[in-house]
Amino acid sequence: MAKSDSFFIRASTTTNGTTYAQSSIDLGAYVDALGKSVLRIHKIEVQYGSPLSTFTGAANTATTANFQLTTQSQTDLVDVTDKSLIASGSMVVCTGALAPVSIDEILDMGPQSWRNGYLVGVEQIYLGVDQQFDHVNQISVVLECTVETLSQSAAMALALSQQ
Repeated sequence: MAKSDSFFIRASTTTNGTTYAQSSIDLGAYVDALGKSVLRIHKIEVQYGSPLSTFTGAANTATTANFQLTTQSQTDLVDVTDKSLIASGSMVVCTGALAPVSIDEILDMGPQSWRNGYLVGVEQIYLGVDQQFDHVNQISVVLECTVETLSQSAAMALALSQQ
């Protein structure tokens, strides 16, 4: 199985604080099941908000900003039993009377959880986001990836299983 050097794919989805939103990430330059080329995601890093975002909320509350990376378009967040889920996580902000008391990032599932990363055989994946507050204007990801060659039948079977 031939491998390439690792490279990075970056994407963002804008949020409005009230409804699920998603954007597509085109992998057509890397994935071609008929040509036996697939993408392996080794690691994902997540940024909640833009660099100058501040995280506040109503006093004495807990709020979340959630993301998911999937191989199929979604209309809402899915859990790990959904076969299209590549990665998911959230940022939880707990506030006191005047300011945030704690901010925690939780990666429910990510490619780095698996010994060999996560193999993708579809030409498009989706970054979905949802949140309970409107202080995060976007959620962005950086994916560390390599391109690999599989047999044509293995690449096609992988692509079909992720559609």
